[in-house]
Amino acid sequence: MSMILFGNDVLFQQRFLKAAGFYTGDLDGDWGPLTDGAMTSFEKQSREITAALGTFDSLSERSILTLNPKAQEAARAFLKKVRAADIGDIRIVSGTRTYAEQNALYRKGRFGNPPPVVTKAKGGQSNHNFGIAWDIGIFQNGQYLDKPDLYERAARAGLVDSIEWGGDWKSFKDLPHFQLATGNPIKLVCAKFENGQAYV
Repeated sequence: MSMILFGNDVLFQQRFLKAAGFYTGDLDGDWGPLTDGAMTSFEKQSREITAALGTFDSLSERSILTLNPKAQEAARAFLKKVRAADIGDIRIVSGTRTYAEQNALYRKGRFGNPPPVVTKAKGGQSNHNFGIAWDIGIFQNGQYLDKPDLYERAARAGLVDSIEWGGDWKSFKDLPHFQLATGNPIKLVCAKFENGQAYV
C-alpha cells in the first residue's frame, strides 16, 4: 500500500491526486484500490522529478514531496538557483497543507491565541491548500533567520515568470512564501481543486 500523504484526510488526498491527473475515481473519501494506485503513480513521478533535478536536505524533501508535480519541478529549480546565490542555508520548510492544517494556522494570534497572526487565509483560501505553494526558511548554524533583506535576495535570485513571491503582495507581505502562478483567482483554483479539475 502506498503512503497516505495527508494523514486521515482521504478526501483531500483524492482531490489532490485527481486534480494532478492521477486519480480517476469518485471523490468519496474512501481509500480503495484506485486511490492507492493513484498514490503509487504520484510517488513514481515524484521520484522521477527528484532524479532529474536533484535532492536537498531532509526538511526540504519532506515539504517538496507534498506538492503537485509541476510545483515540485518549480520548487526544486528555485531552490537550486537560490542556493547557488550563496545567500545562506536556504530550505523549503512548508509545502501542501490540508484545510484543517490551514485553519489551525489561521487561529494563531486570533480567538484568544497568542500573537503573532501568521496568515490571513483560512482553509481553502491559500495556494498551500492546492499543492502549488511553498515557504522557505534561511538558517545559520541551525537557527532560523528573520532578516527581510535575505528573503528579498532569495526572491530576486530564484524568481522566474511562473513563480509569484509573497513579498510582492500589497497587503500582508509574506516574504518566505512562493507559489506557482495560475492566472486564476483563488476562488476558481479552490473550486477546481474541490472538483478534482486541473488548475496548473
